[in-house]
Amino acid sequence: MGSDVMNKYEVNIYEQISRNIKKYRKILGITQAELAERVGVSHEFIRRNESKKGVKSFSVDTLWKIALALGVDPGKLFEIHKDKD
Repeated sequence: MGSDVMNKYEVNIYEQISRNIKKYRKILGITQAELAERVGVSHEFIRRNESKKGVKSFSVDTLWKIALALGVDPGKLFEIHKDKD
Protein backbone atom coordinates (compact mmCIF):
# COMPACT_ATOMS: atom_id res chain seq x y z
CA MET A 1 0.00 0.00 0.00
CA GLY A 2 1.20 3.48 -0.78
CA SER A 3 1.55 6.08 1.96
CA ASP A 4 -1.56 7.93 0.68
CA VAL A 5 -3.67 4.83 1.27
CA MET A 6 -2.19 4.28 4.72
CA ASN A 7 -2.90 7.89 5.74
CA LYS A 8 -6.51 7.56 4.59
CA TYR A 9 -7.05 4.60 6.88
CA GLU A 10 -4.78 5.66 9.73
CA VAL A 11 -6.59 4.99 12.99
CA ASN A 12 -5.62 3.98 16.50
CA ILE A 13 -7.11 0.51 16.35
CA TYR A 14 -6.89 0.04 20.13
CA GLU A 15 -8.95 3.20 20.66
CA GLN A 16 -11.48 2.07 18.06
CA ILE A 17 -11.82 -1.40 19.57
CA SER A 18 -12.20 0.17 23.01
CA ARG A 19 -15.04 2.41 21.78
CA ASN A 20 -16.74 -0.55 20.13
CA ILE A 21 -16.51 -2.70 23.27
CA LYS A 22 -18.13 0.10 25.28
CA LYS A 23 -20.78 0.67 22.59
CA TYR A 24 -21.86 -2.98 22.40
CA ARG A 25 -21.69 -3.40 26.19
CA LYS A 26 -24.07 -0.47 26.61
CA ILE A 27 -26.40 -1.79 23.87
CA LEU A 28 -26.50 -5.10 25.74
CA GLY A 29 -27.20 -3.21 28.97
CA ILE A 30 -24.50 -4.77 31.13
CA THR A 31 -21.95 -3.18 33.43
CA GLN A 32 -18.19 -3.34 33.10
CA ALA A 33 -18.17 -5.76 36.05
CA GLU A 34 -20.70 -8.03 34.34
CA LEU A 35 -18.68 -8.05 31.12
CA ALA A 36 -15.50 -8.80 33.08
CA GLU A 37 -17.19 -11.75 34.77
CA ARG A 38 -18.48 -13.13 31.46
CA VAL A 39 -15.03 -12.81 29.86
CA GLY A 40 -13.04 -14.06 32.85
CA VAL A 41 -10.97 -10.91 33.34
CA SER A 42 -10.86 -8.32 36.11
CA HIS A 43 -13.21 -5.38 36.30
CA GLU A 44 -10.07 -3.20 36.30
CA PHE A 45 -9.05 -4.70 32.95
CA ILE A 46 -12.36 -3.72 31.33
CA ARG A 47 -12.38 -0.31 33.02
CA ARG A 48 -8.83 0.47 31.87
CA ASN A 49 -9.49 -0.65 28.31
CA GLU A 50 -12.71 1.38 28.03
CA SER A 51 -11.16 4.50 29.57
CA LYS A 52 -10.20 7.27 27.16
CA LYS A 53 -6.97 7.75 29.10
CA GLY A 54 -6.28 4.15 30.04
CA VAL A 55 -3.52 2.08 28.51
CA LYS A 56 -5.16 -0.41 26.21
CA SER A 57 -3.87 -3.88 25.62
CA PHE A 58 -5.70 -7.03 24.73
CA SER A 59 -4.89 -10.31 23.06
CA VAL A 60 -6.76 -11.81 20.14
CA ASP A 61 -8.01 -14.50 22.52
CA THR A 62 -9.43 -11.87 24.89
CA LEU A 63 -11.06 -9.96 22.02
CA TRP A 64 -12.69 -13.21 20.90
CA LYS A 65 -14.04 -13.82 24.41
CA ILE A 66 -15.29 -10.22 24.68
CA ALA A 67 -17.11 -10.54 21.34
CA LEU A 68 -18.73 -13.79 22.46
CA ALA A 69 -19.74 -12.22 25.80
CA LEU A 70 -21.27 -9.28 23.94
CA GLY A 71 -23.01 -11.53 21.42
CA VAL A 72 -21.40 -9.82 18.43
CA ASP A 73 -19.29 -10.98 15.53
CA PRO A 74 -15.63 -10.33 16.46
CA GLY A 75 -15.28 -8.20 13.32
CA LYS A 76 -17.74 -5.70 14.84
CA LEU A 77 -15.07 -4.75 17.38
CA PHE A 78 -12.84 -3.55 14.52
CA GLU A 79 -15.42 -1.31 12.84
CA ILE A 80 -14.15 2.21 12.24
CA HIS A 81 -16.51 5.05 13.07
CA LYS A 82 -15.91 8.75 12.58
CA ASP A 83 -17.75 9.77 15.75
CA LYS A 84 -16.03 9.63 19.13
CA ASP A 85 -18.91 8.16 21.26
